[in-house]
Amino acid sequence: MKQQTVIAISGVKNSGKTTLITRLLPKLQAHGLDVAVIKHDGHTFQPDPTDTDTGKYIEAGAYGTAIFDGETYKVIKRSTIDEHALIQHFPEADVILLEGLKHSPWPKIEIVRAGNSESPVCSPETLLALVTDVPHIQSTAPIISIDDIDAVAEIILQYMNMN
Repeated sequence: MKQQTVIAISGVKNSGKTTLITRLLPKLQAHGLDVAVIKHDGHTFQPDPTDTDTGKYIEAGAYGTAIFDGETYKVIKRSTIDEHALIQHFPEADVILLEGLKHSPWPKIEIVRAGNSESPVCSPETLLALVTDVPHIQSTAPIISIDDIDAVAEIILQYMNMN
C-alpha cells in the first residue's frame, strides 16, 4: 500500500479551514501529489438537498443511495463511521487533509484568525504549524502568515519527507 500523509487542518468554526484547503490544493498538486480531503462535521448534516433524486431517496427512508456518471460517483449511506474508515477509501492519495478534528491526535495545521479566535485550541503536541493573522501570538510551532500558502504547503512537504 502507498505511504500516505494525513494532516488535519483545524481551527474553531469559521476560522477559514475550507478556504485554506482550497488554496493549498493547487500548490500540493503542482508538486505532483494526489490529495484527498475528508471533512468532519460536528453536527448532523443533510447529505443531499431534498430536491435531488438522491436526496428524495434518503428523505423517503433509504438506508443508502449512490449516483455516478462513469467518471465520478457519490455514495450516501446511513452508518456509523470515522475518519480512519474514510481514509481507506483513498488508497491512491499521497496526502489526505482532514478538515476539522481539532481535538484528535492527528498532526495539525491550525488556523487562528483575528476576530474569530485569539489563541490556539489544538494540543501543542499535535501542531505542525499555526496559520494566523493575529499579531504577537505565542506558539511552540512555526507561525505562518494566513496569506502565505506557499509556506503552509512547505510545512506539509517537509512533514512528508520526515515520515
